[in-house]
Amino acid sequence: MSFQQYAAGAAIWALSLLSGSAQAEITVAIAGPMKGQFADFGAQMRAGGERAVADLNANGGVNGETLVLVVADDACDADTAVAVANQLIGKGVSLVVGHFCFSASIAASEVYAEAGIIQISPATTLPKFTDERPGEGIFRLAPRDDQQGKLAGQLLAKTFGNERIAILNDKTAYGKGLADATKEAMNSQGKAESISLGFDAGEDDYRGLVSQLILENIGVVYLGGFHPEAGLIRLEMARQGMNAVLVSGDALITEEFWSVTGAAGNGTLLSYPQDPREVPEAQALVAALEEDGKPAERYALTTYAAIQAWAQAANAVKTSAFADVAAALSEGTLETALGSLSFDGKGDSNVPAYTWYEWRDGAPRPR
Repeated sequence: MSFQQYAAGAAIWALSLLSGSAQAEITVAIAGPMKGQFADFGAQMRAGGERAVADLNANGGVNGETLVLVVADDACDADTAVAVANQLIGKGVSLVVGHFCFSASIAASEVYAEAGIIQISPATTLPKFTDERPGEGIFRLAPRDDQQGKLAGQLLAKTFGNERIAILNDKTAYGKGLADATKEAMNSQGKAESISLGFDAGEDDYRGLVSQLILENIGVVYLGGFHPEAGLIRLEMARQGMNAVLVSGDALITEEFWSVTGAAGNGTLLSYPQDPREVPEAQALVAALEEDGKPAERYALTTYAAIQAWAQAANAVKTSAFADVAAALSEGTLETALGSLSFDGKGDSNVPAYTWYEWRDGAPRPR
């Protein structure tokens, strides 16, 4: 063999090694707010993503291929998210776990759908994200906002069906939307409200409103709105001796609600997504993250579960090809750190779901 033939053969062998190395890696990405006011949430996403990739690689990767993680900052901005999405296409990613803010998630989803990249948001709750999803590869691991109304309507109709119920809203898009969804769900189950009222947010005196509720002999008040007004109304109910249950949505999860009501807030019910840290399957992951000094909060766990679900789907169909994995995610049941996970035809997941919490002694506790 001549030197030229040997050199040519060696070059072909080297290229084959390089090609094999490239084929033995799958790039996945996390996209979210890594800087700025929402950076804490981005840190959670990063922690969950890094741990998921490390755990999967320690167990053989995906279909025998090693995962490589890319982290991108979208600043919770739609235009930046589109730019990030296009950059990730250039990196050849198969999966993007993101984005965090709904504006970024929706804007980027158009890019991912056209490019054939799986997108799983660990945080976006706006119904539009999946109601109007641009392709079959768009999913979420976050509950929909309108699920709160369905949950509340069921509670009011079933648990408080014998009570006179008032539906209040603060006239904001959030508050009125939540109250209307709750009313519709309650009515559909055969329970009618006794009174439905809107009130002005930002007031500091709700004596007249509470007096009207007392005259109507109201036993349960459902309030669509935010914690400052809800706190003042609950406090006024106590001052006037109104022995009624206050029920509301996720805006009451803040400790500032209790700072307004004090002990008068005891017994207030609110809907909020189940804390994934309470899921039995998540305990080992929470312990591992905490041991490493990493965030072990909600979005660390949902990001981990998103990568875990994608990897299971890819292993099941023995490929990371877009169409096959999208179908496997849509049709299968996956075992994750959040428990048994499935997606419906819109790309919405069954976990985490809204559940009920009750304010007791200064803290919202699972009911």
